[in-house]
Amino acid sequence: MTTHLHSLDAAVEAVLARIEGPIVLGLPLGIGKPNPFVNRLYQAVKADPSRKLTILTALSLEVPSGKSELEQHFLAPLVERVFKDYPDLDYVKDLRGAGLPPNIEVREFFFKTGDYLKNGLAQQQYISTNYTFVARDMLGQGLNVIAQAVAEREVVGERQISLSSNPDVVQEVVERYEEADKPLLTIGVVNRQMPFMLGGAVVKPGFFDILCDDPAATHTLFAPPNAKVSTADYAIGLHASSLVVDGGTLQIGIGSLGDAIGQALVLRDRRGADYRRILEIICPDGLAGRELGGFKQGLYGCSEMFVNGFLALMEAGIIRRQVYGDSTLQSLINEGRLNPEALPANVLELLAEEGCINLPPTEKDRTWLQRFGILDAAGRLGTRLKGGVCMTGGFFIGPGAFYERLRTMSEEERARIDMTRIDFINQLYGKSAEETQLKRVQRVKARFMNTTMKVTLLGAAASDALESGAVVSGVGGQYNFVAMGHALPDARSILMLRATHDTADGPVSNIVWSYGHTTIPRHLRDIVITEYGVADIRGLSDQDMVKRLIAIADSRFQAELVKAAKAHGKLDAAWELPEAWTHNTPQELDDRLHPFTEQGLLPGFPFGTDLTPDELKIVAALRKMKKATQHPVELVTMALKSFWENKEAPPAYLHRLGLDEAQGFKALFIRKLFAGNL
Repeated sequence: MTTHLHSLDAAVEAVLARIEGPIVLGLPLGIGKPNPFVNRLYQAVKADPSRKLTILTALSLEVPSGKSELEQHFLAPLVERVFKDYPDLDYVKDLRGAGLPPNIEVREFFFKTGDYLKNGLAQQQYISTNYTFVARDMLGQGLNVIAQAVAEREVVGERQISLSSNPDVVQEVVERYEEADKPLLTIGVVNRQMPFMLGGAVVKPGFFDILCDDPAATHTLFAPPNAKVSTADYAIGLHASSLVVDGGTLQIGIGSLGDAIGQALVLRDRRGADYRRILEIICPDGLAGRELGGFKQGLYGCSEMFVNGFLALMEAGIIRRQVYGDSTLQSLINEGRLNPEALPANVLELLAEEGCINLPPTEKDRTWLQRFGILDAAGRLGTRLKGGVCMTGGFFIGPGAFYERLRTMSEEERARIDMTRIDFINQLYGKSAEETQLKRVQRVKARFMNTTMKVTLLGAAASDALESGAVVSGVGGQYNFVAMGHALPDARSILMLRATHDTADGPVSNIVWSYGHTTIPRHLRDIVITEYGVADIRGLSDQDMVKRLIAIADSRFQAELVKAAKAHGKLDAAWELPEAWTHNTPQELDDRLHPFTEQGLLPGFPFGTDLTPDELKIVAALRKMKKATQHPVELVTMALKSFWENKEAPPAYLHRLGLDEAQGFKALFIRKLFAGNL
């Protein structure tokens, strides 16, 4: 029986009253957190040293504030416009600032990338686990309260609740607690900005012990603006898109790489000749084995994270292959024996032959047939299947326009998206043999694409932490998707990374001989992509694998990689790097792709941006300046050039950055540098 409350304070009081000892609070990752409720509970416990609070969660988001005074000036109006009334989490502020009080702990299993690298407390409290084990591990941590932001609507006088962005873990947690006969207090907090998602996100009445509907709990959702897609991102995205099979299944992630893949798939579908021309230029080994045609059947999206790129592919008509919740039905569709858009007159006989139904149908059979639209309520044959979905996701996050589109979709459009549980999405084995088989027949020709940070020449990958042990982000679902890439007969696991990254000492290679941390073991190697090409290393000998990975490394580091491999006996001493592989440089790549950027085929923001044209110019200049500060020689050269050219920035730009009344050498120096880099 659900208790309905209309006050956040009343909900906090209810928790404090029902949980006499330590409170172990579970929160979903990302935007599913009920921030106003969490903040009031946090402050109540913080003010009472006799109480203890442990928070178990992941991906605690915070509005950007800028590290330098220049960044702070720039971000202030952008934050006000984009993030509006989004309330930061108080525990995040304390964790980044003065520290948490002694009676409160925060344990996360996934960090916002790079945010806590130098935060000792966060690093010490981090929990390394696969996303699929989170519900199990919450039980092991003694969880006794779980709270979540939810969407609400009324249909024909009935109040309906949707877990919206985050049906990922909570339902499994509730089930595990019921099976273990352990008490758990469940709290839903209505945020009317959360889109009402269907499918597995809709819960039955009474799911929550407490449902709080306080207007103070409604606020703008965290909406990170789209990141700019770089030349390297586009090259990786183009290579990855050419491995996607029409009629297959797709998983991609958030950020510029996901957007690059999305735009490349749109190009492939709509501008086939241009797409092929671009690939010919960046593929010195030719296009053998690449997928170049349009999408006649379309793709099915299956990803723990439903991101803006997936929505753009749905709008473009590429993510449209629908799957259905019955393994036999799905198998018949896969085999071409059943057209879901035009059911044959003998459909009942066909289903009876496969053992799906009896003839004549029983009452149970009729219910099943009506579920899929094969029979209508009057018992007449339907013309097409219903109940299909083309996108399955566990949680979502994206820019403001992404959320608004989800909120304003028609019921029919939204029904094609099934927000559901992570234990369904991220693994093949299910709660029954039927569920396991269903996943296998839905996820045909899957391409599971994930990003990584480092790949060794022996095929291992490091994606979540540095070799020092410092955690960058988390494992999330990467391991499971890689394993699925091997478990499904026609699937592939694809790991993508930029060939280099910048440091204070200059660029370093992300393809290395060895690395002191592993996320994906080398026996699960499959396909690796950098901006310089594709290395299909599944099943290769060590020597052949080393050669393929060196072929896609940055040419500035190939010689030392060859030397290391020979020194460790993994390359024949007489082997020499083929000349065709020696042109892997950023400048060469930029020269090859620049004409297509100029034609508008590879735009910086293929799916839009919250930044204005003026803000984009300011950001570009600030990025150049920030990069130069890491390299003294580059900074001196930039300064000399700026003072020699003696340019001035537009007054509005200077005002935005607080440089319009610059005084003193440092402020005037920064002003001149900024003008020189516009």
